[in-house]
Amino acid sequence: MANWVYGAALAAAFAAAAVLGIFIVPYLRKLKLGQHILEIGPNWHKSKEGTPVMGGLIFILAAAAVTAVTVLLLPDKSAGAVLCVFFLALTNGVIGFLDDCEKILKKQNIGLSARQKLVLQFAVGIVFLLLLTWLGLFDGEIAVPFTKSVLHLGKLWYLTYPVALIMVVGTVNAVNLTDGVDGLASGVTVPVALFFALAADRAGMAEVGVFAAALAGALIGFLIYNFNPARVFMGDTGSLFLGGAVIGMAFVVRQPLVFILVGLVYYTEAFSVMLQVFYFKVTHGKRIFKMAPLHHHFELCGWSEKTLFVVFSGITLLLGGVCALWIFGIL
Repeated sequence: MANWVYGAALAAAFAAAAVLGIFIVPYLRKLKLGQHILEIGPNWHKSKEGTPVMGGLIFILAAAAVTAVTVLLLPDKSAGAVLCVFFLALTNGVIGFLDDCEKILKKQNIGLSARQKLVLQFAVGIVFLLLLTWLGLFDGEIAVPFTKSVLHLGKLWYLTYPVALIMVVGTVNAVNLTDGVDGLASGVTVPVALFFALAADRAGMAEVGVFAAALAGALIGFLIYNFNPARVFMGDTGSLFLGGAVIGMAFVVRQPLVFILVGLVYYTEAFSVMLQVFYFKVTHGKRIFKMAPLHHHFELCGWSEKTLFVVFSGITLLLGGVCALWIFGIL
């Protein structure tokens, strides 16, 4: 598939998201699908009370439509791979949608229980890995970053599958934790999606590359409404969809280890929460960070939401660029 197709997919998805937002944001506001802000969060976040959620529908619809049209007009051999990725993204998006609906109905920032979400996410993750195996896309071969080595773990399936499943579910929730200030999850995921557009093209999975490019474009369009001060939040509908999308692409292009570097911001956010909880329990009430996830700690240190957006997105862009150089054999 010609390289211009990726640029066209990105531009078309950007335009689609920008236009969809004109209609969806007022509609969500009309339905009074507003966000309820946690009392324990930074006190200035209370001004965001009532901002519409489920805005993730904007980039989900835009990316899906552009990908579908491109695949139908310019079919490639990686249709199975892109369908697996979209399955993981969409099913996690549905879990997020249920969570958002529960929060709205309860009129508080508590939706599905952690157990309910994890059960659903593990079930979806198992189906995803089985689909990959059935299509021959998960055979235990994993590229080792910045080397020419490939790990052959096919015979260690009893270890490979559990670790892969934990990584799938953990990543989905790490992306969800990153969605804590205006535009942050969107801004961080744009360079991740661009990296996967390049990685998928290099791996000969053009349709996955089109989806990645379309996702990047749709998120840039969504930022028109989600950048600080946000007029709409993506909600768990959007953040869980993004988590499924990025980890799904990592596995189909056989780059889950590389993704740990590209998606370092996601994992740092998740690790800050785990570290905070662990330290709080063992010290009976002491904290390492002023607040977790990490972006809230920096907020309480005086960083603005725009600064967080620029720094976290910039770090991800740098990491994605370095890893892309390795994939293309430049490093």
